[in-house]
Amino acid sequence: MKCPFCGYEDTKVIDSRPSEGKKRRRRECTQCGKRFTTYEVVEKPALMVRKKDGSFEPFDRDKLVRGILTATKKRTVNPELIEKIVDDIENTAANDMKTEISTYEIGDAVLTALKAVDLVSYVRFASVYKDFNDLESFINIITELNK
Repeated sequence: MKCPFCGYEDTKVIDSRPSEGKKRRRRECTQCGKRFTTYEVVEKPALMVRKKDGSFEPFDRDKLVRGILTATKKRTVNPELIEKIVDDIENTAANDMKTEISTYEIGDAVLTALKAVDLVSYVRFASVYKDFNDLESFINIITELNK
């Protein structure tokens, strides 16, 4: 770390502590002795979503949250749970060092989580995600849930 006062490249860490999701570090220059603060943040790779038509777009957390909120509207699903579902999807991609994820992977992860929480929300989300276009599709998924 370069000293902001003299430009010397050798500094030592005096104190380190977490601060608002970051690491706050007090440093001291070994040449001039002046102290300064730095913040360390984990940089996540940009996550791209591979759409059904083969095109790509940046992962939009808010878009996914809105989709899940629509499926859970007027249901007893906790908003913190929705945030956790989206966090889990993002964290899984980051832990696997993925830079791209398909809409299928996202949809399947959401369906798995909703199935464990609220079956009505599960059917609602599945109807959009799996593009139901007839009554038979609804009957099939409900029959599958009853088994």
